[in-house]
Amino acid sequence: MKIIETVAEFRQEWVNLKELESLSLGLVPTMGFLHEGHISLVKKSVSQNDVTAATIFVNPTQFGENEDFEDYPRDMKSDLDFLDCEGVDIVFVPSLEEMYPEGFETSINVGSIATRLEGQYRPGHFSGVATVVCKLLSICRPDRAYFGQKDAQQCAVIMALNRDLCLGSEIVVGETIRSSDGLALSSRNSYLSDSEREKALSLSNGLFAARKLWRSGENASDRLRSVVLDEILSGNSEVPVEIDYVSVADKNTFMEIDRIEEVENAIILVAAKIGTTRLIDNVALV
Repeated sequence: MKIIETVAEFRQEWVNLKELESLSLGLVPTMGFLHEGHISLVKKSVSQNDVTAATIFVNPTQFGENEDFEDYPRDMKSDLDFLDCEGVDIVFVPSLEEMYPEGFETSINVGSIATRLEGQYRPGHFSGVATVVCKLLSICRPDRAYFGQKDAQQCAVIMALNRDLCLGSEIVVGETIRSSDGLALSSRNSYLSDSEREKALSLSNGLFAARKLWRSGENASDRLRSVVLDEILSGNSEVPVEIDYVSVADKNTFMEIDRIEEVENAIILVAAKIGTTRLIDNVALV
């Protein structure tokens, strides 16, 4: 496994590999502190491509004011060990100065899809995501790039970016990986105390209950949202909970819908702060 720190070195390494034969490249962008959700994407890339590259870069432009950029968990040695064991060929670990050199002013606005839900509660977040992903796709030129369904709206933003700017990669979305009790895996789960983690289960439990109700024939979005809200607000009241949104939306536009039969691809999403940790989750209505 080769560790690369600069854009020029990555491009030269890939040119050298491509000269050997026609190879396909899979890219798994990450912010590090890897868990089994990331590793599932790595495994998918390794199985589908001749060469797999991963990136580790905690991107400051997608963090808002008073968010956890400085405290975001990092463990480079563990991450590299993980990636090496899974057969990753190249790891790109650029510095902040390499990605955003002096004088860098460009940012990307992907339009209305980035203004809803996460876009509303985290202004500027998706511009930061789109900008760094555009850079990574432009630098690495992968045949396929891999992202997780837990960040469903982010996946839609990246698909729009890739399509609209003709970046040429196939965007592959991997399923949400959960712990045995149903909690969606996230690097930020490491912030949770035992009681907070137990309370965090109410997010996935609420989503699963709403999906079960939908599968039994309920199509009213208000009713499905209420099931999720009731689950989150029940139980241990000693753990502070602040709900940003529970949404029943069109999976393509992330616009709210009143009844499920109005669209072909509906999704239920939730964002809430458990203690001081903000978590997101979703389930598709399939």
